[in-house]
Amino acid sequence: MIFLFLTSGLFLGWALGANDAANVFGTAVGSRMLKFKTAVITGSIFVVIGAVLQGAGASDTLGELGNIPAIAAAFTVALSAAVAVFGMIKRNLPSSTSQAIVGSIIGWNFYVGNSTDTNVLFKIVSTWVSGPVLGALFSFLFFMIIKKVSRSVKIHILYRDAFIRLGLILVGAFGAYSLGANNIANVMGVFVGSVNFPDVNILGFVLESKQQLFFIGGLAIALGIMTYSKRVMKTVGQKLMPLSPDAALVVVLAQASVLFIFSSKTLSNAMVSLGLPPIPLVPVSSSQVVIGAIIGVGLYKGGKEIKYGILGKIALGWITTPLTAGIISFFMLFFMNNVFNLDVGKQVGNQNLNHNKNLQVSAIVSGTDSAQQLKAYDFRAGKKENSDKKLIGDYFLPGITIVSLFTALIFIYLFLLKRKENFVLQKGIYSLKRRNVELQKLEPELETLKAKSQKLDEELKFKHDEMVTMAMSIIRKNEFLDRLKKQIIKHKSRINDKEAVELLNGLLMMIVQNISADHECEKFRMHLNELHSDFLKRLSEEFPGMTNNEKRLAAMLRLNLSSKEIASILNISPKSVEMNRYRLRKKLKVPAKMTLNDFIGQF
Repeated sequence: MIFLFLTSGLFLGWALGANDAANVFGTAVGSRMLKFKTAVITGSIFVVIGAVLQGAGASDTLGELGNIPAIAAAFTVALSAAVAVFGMIKRNLPSSTSQAIVGSIIGWNFYVGNSTDTNVLFKIVSTWVSGPVLGALFSFLFFMIIKKVSRSVKIHILYRDAFIRLGLILVGAFGAYSLGANNIANVMGVFVGSVNFPDVNILGFVLESKQQLFFIGGLAIALGIMTYSKRVMKTVGQKLMPLSPDAALVVVLAQASVLFIFSSKTLSNAMVSLGLPPIPLVPVSSSQVVIGAIIGVGLYKGGKEIKYGILGKIALGWITTPLTAGIISFFMLFFMNNVFNLDVGKQVGNQNLNHNKNLQVSAIVSGTDSAQQLKAYDFRAGKKENSDKKLIGDYFLPGITIVSLFTALIFIYLFLLKRKENFVLQKGIYSLKRRNVELQKLEPELETLKAKSQKLDEELKFKHDEMVTMAMSIIRKNEFLDRLKKQIIKHKSRINDKEAVELLNGLLMMIVQNISADHECEKFRMHLNELHSDFLKRLSEEFPGMTNNEKRLAAMLRLNLSSKEIASILNISPKSVEMNRYRLRKKLKVPAKMTLNDFIGQF
């Protein structure tokens, strides 16, 4: 019967693992820095360890807000929180299991007539604000440190990726541990006052009742991670601001640190020993802390990439989630109490119980009369024990009914969801068929466009070949004129006839002028600009500081001309061409592993 009533908490734990595991490993898996299998194994192990070893701190604070003594009430409170979170998610509103469980407990307080401790409530609500703020502060500081270290220490890109992958695993393990330690109170905290397991000794380690509850809840969270978190992990991290792997590492580390702080009794006690106020040990929303951490990274980058519209929804979630959960809890408790006649924790017998304890003490001290009263107490206690046994028996049928109804609702929802998916699929198939029909109608036009494109490609290739041929013709002509010039200079030194020397000087002048101001060169440059007009336009837009000579050099390199050939066309030395290539490479910021020709060819 106990496990029957724990199902609502287990469902809440499954939902927590399915959704909040993405806050720990989502960006790493989505960016393929980590495999999903690695994330699942790491997250499942450490979330259980954190729940068992450090889950008591936040649970105690929830007990101060409302200690629920009846297991049926605990079941209803946990179920109300799960329904509230589910409803908020369906309406695309931000939700938090931490806020939902607090609202459900307050709804229980209202129903049974218990007063809500405003000091405890204020302490919990204050963490809803301080959690995201601390997350933003931590991520800002961590990101600043990582950036300074990466600037001062030069690490090869392969080693850097390996370090980031290892860091994501370690930080993810810490994040999963902190998630289990802090948020297990949301899953099993309401059952602590009504479930009492005997202690279990495992290899010398004694697990108390509370730790056994947290172990079961941790397994439910791990099951959620294994079964349903993959699709969330692959889409998380880009809604508020796009994250790089090192920024994702910082965000998870900041989130894990905040969750750890608000669940560590040791750290809280250390603050008290130093004369400082204790740290409130309360479950905080991991989703909202992650959002705060992302904002911290965004603020370090100047705040331009943050989508501030989402922040309004987060603030709305702080109010809507606990209010919705409280209302649902109140009416579900009324239903459980009045329809199934289940005990939902109304404090009826506490005064009699205290009176009986006083009788027991006076029996030991005062003698006979008190002893008779003690016998009466024993009789009433035995009668009460039988009544309790009967009450547990009475729980069975309503419990089965509630769980069956709840299970049926889940199956109905899954069935409707499947039908919706099938409808969307059929709609997609119909849309695809329509597109195929439209494509078939467009096939003649596509063939015409393809023929035109092919003709343009052929013309472009012809012009390109023509340009290369023209370049080769200019090069051969210039080489011939250069050889002729050298021969005239050589023979001129051997001639003593003044008239012949003047004639040769005139020929040299004509050759030099022909090389410098050649009409074919001008024609070549004009065709070069026409052929590569789009290329030169893109180049000018990307690098507005380029000169006309640099653009001409880039266009010649696009024709795959060598430095010697370019030097011949431009009538400059090959050394000058090499110097111009070096300056062009620097201006274009060509990567070290890529040649200038390859860079220009891909531009």
